[in-house]
Parts: sequence; structure tokens; C-alpha cells
Amino acid sequence: MTNTETPKAAFNPEDMTGRPEATIWQKLGSSNTLWVGVILVGLVVAFSVLHPGSFLTLFNIQELFIQLCLLLLLAVGMTFVIITGGIDLSVGTVLIFSGVLSAEVMQSLGGGDATKDGIGIILLGLVISVAAGGLWGLINGWLVAYANVPPLIVTLGSFGAALGVADLITNGNDVRTVPGALRNTVGSGTVVYIPYLVIIVVAITLFFGWLLHTTKFGRYTYAVGSSPEAARRVGIPLKKQLMWVYLLSGLLAGVAGFLSLAYYGTTTIAGHTTDNLSAISGVVLGGTSLFGGSGVLLGTVFGTFIPEVLSSGFVISGVPPFWQPIAVAIVLVAAVWFDQRRRKNRPR
Repeated sequence: MTNTETPKAAFNPEDMTGRPEATIWQKLGSSNTLWVGVILVGLVVAFSVLHPGSFLTLFNIQELFIQLCLLLLLAVGMTFVIITGGIDLSVGTVLIFSGVLSAEVMQSLGGGDATKDGIGIILLGLVISVAAGGLWGLINGWLVAYANVPPLIVTLGSFGAALGVADLITNGNDVRTVPGALRNTVGSGTVVYIPYLVIIVVAITLFFGWLLHTTKFGRYTYAVGSSPEAARRVGIPLKKQLMWVYLLSGLLAGVAGFLSLAYYGTTTIAGHTTDNLSAISGVVLGGTSLFGGSGVLLGTVFGTFIPEVLSSGFVISGVPPFWQPIAVAIVLVAAVWFDQRRRKNRPR
């Protein structure tokens, strides 16, 4: 086989991501995304019928989307990582570390003082948070790509290190001095009943959906997950691509850390330590294969919504919240089982 034939192996024909002419509808049809979307719609319809005056209220919808926002940012970055065949267990604590560093800098410059709540302090806090997340992403990416340490070990180490550094900076106490202007605009502001937080996250998600599904960067990401050796043979810079993907995951965790500050008005150190597992669950529920090489970002959106819809519906229905993780676990195991069956039965 010549090198000109090798690229066909590098791109999984099942999800057609290697073919530039493939449409988003073709990609959707070749993944678990459609049936996950059906499950999500079914849950919304069921809870709406059972509780028409409670579930589809403006307040509940706003709360549902706001609770989804931070987790969705982590899941977007996780989608890229898992498509390459990797994993990032550090996103939750990188979110915490980024928020802590940003809050400390803003506090030292007078954040929380009504006379000093200028846009400059807030923008600096954003830059600090994103840069802090990007730094962890670079560390993870370098260790995975160039030091050849397994992603599970690298990001498990970063999980503990990022949380430990955040605790050292704050002595284990939350920073509660966040600029009021940040809380009152990004944190709680709305446009035609749509929270600013939701608008920001939707815009970011759409951008990365475009990046994944229509650009060379996205095709390279799929190629690395489908067949690293074939990707290397056709000239794809494998190590650099992995670096970029883990950097992207860290940057989005940094953005999530800043938005968390805006919404909660504090660093919430103890509130995000399991976000990594929630993000991974959302990505896998959405049809992205843990084996790499396939996945659709719209599926991640659906998969991330399902636990939030279940949680909201169970609370309104008076069902004990302990049932929510059980229901999510059943759907998650089913998603992985379907993915394994699909891989086993696909043409070779």
C-alpha cells in the first residue's frame, strides 16, 4: 500500500470525519447522537406532561441552562481530548485553580471595592484565569505528547496538583471578594430573559463545534484518534496536535473558572472536584467513543443536558435525588455498550 492510500485508514469511514465533503447530518447519523437526542427530548416531554406548571417555567429553564453552562465548557474541551483517544481528569481542579488565581489577583487590586470595580480589573482577572488553565493544559499536553506518559496518569497527577496549589494559595478557604460589576453583569445579567452566562457559553460551544467539524484542526483531531500511526505517515504533526488539544481543554477550564467566579461570587473550592467525571459522562453519553476517532459536539451537548434534566425533573417530582446518578449510570453504560457493538460490527 502506498502512502497516498494510507490516509483512508487514518480517518474512520464510520463517522466520515476524514472526508471534507461529509455533512454534520452524516456525522450525526453515524454516531449515537441521534438516539441520545431522542432520550433527552423524551425526558423533557415526560417531565413537562407530569408537571406542566413547574418544569417548563421561565425560572426552571434559566436555572437548568445556568447549571449546565460550566459543565458544558469542560465537556467541550473533553470532547476534543477523548476523540484523540486520551482523557483529562484534571479539568475540575484546573477550573478551581484558575478561579482561585484570578480571584486573588482581582482582590489584591481592589476587587470587591465599589470604587475600584473597573473593567480593567475584571479583564485582567479573565486573562489570569484563562492563562492559568492554559498553563495546566500545556503541562498535560507536553507530558502526554513528548514525555509519552499515559494521559490517565498525567491528568490524574494534575488533578491533585492543581487542587493542592489552590488550597496552598488560599489556605483552604474560599476567596469571597469578587468584583460586584462582574457578578451583576456576567454572573446574573440577562438579555431578553436569557442570562449572559448562557449567551457566552453558547457562543463558545458554537465556535468549537465549527472548529471540530469544518476545519483542518478538527480533521487532524479525528485522525489522531482513528490511527496515530497513519496520521503520522501522512504528515500530521501528531505531538503538536496532542499539545494543542490538551491546551484547548485547559483554556476552556480556565474560562469556566472565571465564569464560576462571576456566577457564584466565590471560588467554590469544594464544589467542582467531581466535575471531571460529570464532563466525561456527558461526552460519552453524547456518543463520543472512549476509544477515540469519533464523536460529534452536538452529542456532547445532549449528553451533558441529560443529567441536569433528570436532576431538575426528579426534584420537581419529589423523587429522592439519589436516583439521579443511578439513572445516569444506566444510560452511560448503555452508551458504552452500543459503542462497543458498533465498533465490533463495522466493516474492516
